[in-house]
Amino acid sequence: MTEHKIFSMAFSNVYPMYVAKAKRKGRSQEEVDQVIRWLTGYTQEQLQAQIETGVDFRTFFAKTPAWQPNSDLITGVVCGVRVENVEDSLMKKIRQLDKLVDELARGKRMEKILRQ
Repeated sequence: MTEHKIFSMAFSNVYPMYVAKAKRKGRSQEEVDQVIRWLTGYTQEQLQAQIETGVDFRTFFAKTPAWQPNSDLITGVVCGVRVENVEDSLMKKIRQLDKLVDELARGKRMEKILRQ
């Protein structure tokens, strides 16, 4: 079985798409960063370094300082796939991030997005 191509895609190539999606719906880059930091445990400086160095998704998620313990509360469908049913751990993390950005773009309150 071949590996999904997103695993080797540079996070820095997808990050602007996350930001653009949020901005089209009246949200900010700061909110996108907040969601990413909540999920991964990166500080803003660490997140920026990951973007600037052009790491791939595999490396980006492998280096997460503190994966959010409440990430299992992220449920729902993104790109036609039910997030909680994804078996591959890396793909599940990618889908969870996608779902959070989708919720942000849909106008959900930050407290709900961050499962507080």
